[in-house]
Amino acid sequence: MASVASAALLAAALVCSQGVVARTPVPYDAGASGVSSGTVSVGELPREAVNTLSLVAGGGPYPFEKDGIVFGNYEQQLPKHRRGYYHEYTVPTPRAHNRGARRIVCGGPLRRTDNCYYTDDHYASFKRIVE
Repeated sequence: MASVASAALLAAALVCSQGVVARTPVPYDAGASGVSSGTVSVGELPREAVNTLSLVAGGGPYPFEKDGIVFGNYEQQLPKHRRGYYHEYTVPTPRAHNRGARRIVCGGPLRRTDNCYYTDDHYASFKRIVE
């Protein structure tokens, strides 16, 4: 009886661990470090993301108080840089009652949009934005 319970626990642990592995992002060539899941063209972005990119290029004004704050890259999904290199901006989500999960994160000087990434799952994965 104890061996049946042990086998059931082991099977449950394997199923859980396989689920975690299946959600692990696939790395692409992000330089020496960093993980991302490819690229997205500006034309493929949601309209709200294109509007946010325009606000970034113009230096605002931004609709959310937290827009433009330093993004810490704690998830290590983007190439590693010193703290303060990345800044995040909200991409409004229609019908959301809060900031939602969509963001654009840009690296380098403010108003620069040639080193930006898009996430629609609150930093779990990113796509580099290309022209």
